[in-house]
Amino acid sequence: MAFKFLIHKWQRVTALVVAIFIAIVLILGLLINIYWSPILSSKVKEVVLKSSDGLYRVDFSSAELHVLRGTIIIYNITLKPDTVVYNLQKKNNLAPNNLVELRVKRLTLSHIHPFRLYFQHKLNIGEVVLNEPELNISYQLNHKKDTLLKNNKTAWQKISKSLHSIHIGDILLGDVKLKYQDYSGNKLMKSEFKEMDLSAHDLLIDSATQTDKSRLLYCKEIIVELNNYKGKSPDGLYSYQFDHLKLSTLRSRLNIEGLVLKPARTSVFFAKTTQDRFTARLDSVQLNHFDFLNYHKYRLITASSINVRNGRVEVFGNPRVTPRATDRVATYPNVGLRAVNGDIELDTLRLHHIDVVYNEYNHKSNKTGTVTFHNTSGYIRNITTRQTALVKNNVCVIELTSRFMNEARLNIHLDFNLTDKSNSFAYKGTVGPMALKTLNQATMPLTMVKIQSGTLKQFSFDIAADRSNSHGKVLVLYNDLKVTLLKTDTVMGLKSKPIQSLFANLFILKHDNPDVDGSLPRSYYVNFHRTRDMPFFKFAWKTMLEGIKPAIGLTKKAKDDTEALINQRAINKQNRKIKKEMRQERRAERRKKREEKRLATGGQ
Repeated sequence: MAFKFLIHKWQRVTALVVAIFIAIVLILGLLINIYWSPILSSKVKEVVLKSSDGLYRVDFSSAELHVLRGTIIIYNITLKPDTVVYNLQKKNNLAPNNLVELRVKRLTLSHIHPFRLYFQHKLNIGEVVLNEPELNISYQLNHKKDTLLKNNKTAWQKISKSLHSIHIGDILLGDVKLKYQDYSGNKLMKSEFKEMDLSAHDLLIDSATQTDKSRLLYCKEIIVELNNYKGKSPDGLYSYQFDHLKLSTLRSRLNIEGLVLKPARTSVFFAKTTQDRFTARLDSVQLNHFDFLNYHKYRLITASSINVRNGRVEVFGNPRVTPRATDRVATYPNVGLRAVNGDIELDTLRLHHIDVVYNEYNHKSNKTGTVTFHNTSGYIRNITTRQTALVKNNVCVIELTSRFMNEARLNIHLDFNLTDKSNSFAYKGTVGPMALKTLNQATMPLTMVKIQSGTLKQFSFDIAADRSNSHGKVLVLYNDLKVTLLKTDTVMGLKSKPIQSLFANLFILKHDNPDVDGSLPRSYYVNFHRTRDMPFFKFAWKTMLEGIKPAIGLTKKAKDDTEALINQRAINKQNRKIKKEMRQERRAERRKKREEKRLATGGQ
């Protein structure tokens, strides 16, 4: 019943022709697969060997060509460098900085045109998919710039005798396992990456693209995505992680989301170093116009801008008492940048809505003081260690706005000289109105002073400094300032000193500036000498404190006069006590004599 449609002769002839055609196609496919697989194997090996100048060799267990589907499947691929060739290139200063080793269980090439490859010598592949790739990269700085030789050929020139062009639409690598070893520093740095996806698009090697600088590794775009990465600093003091990283070479953009920097436990951290302790959480970091190729080849960090959005940075001043012989000038931003082991040229770092917290421990009060800068935004320009850039501009400029102690508006401008041997810098700014009691979380632990009342109208400063000294002008405008002086107490922690506080408010403090509305306000010029063990942040606020103290009346003369009054009061009190005791003794002596006289007269 099923073959009733073959009752006519023309139907039977047609069916026979179709069957023969299908059989021929299948047989040809099988024969072509058997014939082309060795050709494909030798072509791939030849292209890799020639394009790498003999440095890399590729091998695989088997290859299958499916003509009807236009697909090639290659199994158990290994790409390895020839160490003999590498050492010879290294001896002749021709070795690349990056050395790659690749293992792939299965490689699938789709939408291939084998006849175009055979007859036109053009390799055209629609898609390449690598399953479970394992990639090992080692980096060693063999040279800092491209080697220019007369016989230096492009990749197309090296393969042009075998192939006229190579074009691959998409190259997809999913769930890559990457091991990275960096030998360029003082210590070997090892990193392992998982949950990484790599993709390359529109790879084209021909006579036109051999000098196309818009392409990276002959690809129009390379995308790298990495999820949930964790790592540690070489010294073990910090761990870091991020949720997601994406690099696009077409856009020259690197995005990092959910970046977290965590220091070691406080006791461990401060036991190992005299550096300040940093903690950071940043929602988003974006590098624009990032030159990935030069970073990949020579570790040159070049970008037009970095945008940092939404986060929090905490700094804890190291509480260890460092020897005076230890110069903590290394905590200066310009000194720290100069000490970076890297070549950096960054035009602008932009900050958007970052909370900054500075903590410092005071051994005298056994307390930690805190200064906060909420919702900080602004920019840092000319962050560079590159000598050619420093010749053109050697000043790093910082311009920021913030909410000081989450209340007063702060505007600050800083200039850091990046080449000056004396490490000079300058800073100026203004702080707007605020209730002075807000400062107690800093003044009580750090200066042993509690502000009872007062309103700040404006605080301005303009300071120039270097590694040893600072000088400038400080102006503080305020009203109704009253304070309580504190002392340490084993039970209560900090306890008021009522007598000293009374004298301070009566005889030392100037409760208003200006003293009378309409009069000229008091401003003070400061000259402050930095001790070698003083870090940057402490040096900055100590300098401003030198101007604040005389502005509110805390001059050395006023303090000495008040201490003299307090001492004189104590002396007077002691003298009154002595006189009282003497009077009591005299009265007692008279009573005793009267009693003796009474007894001598028989009680009469």
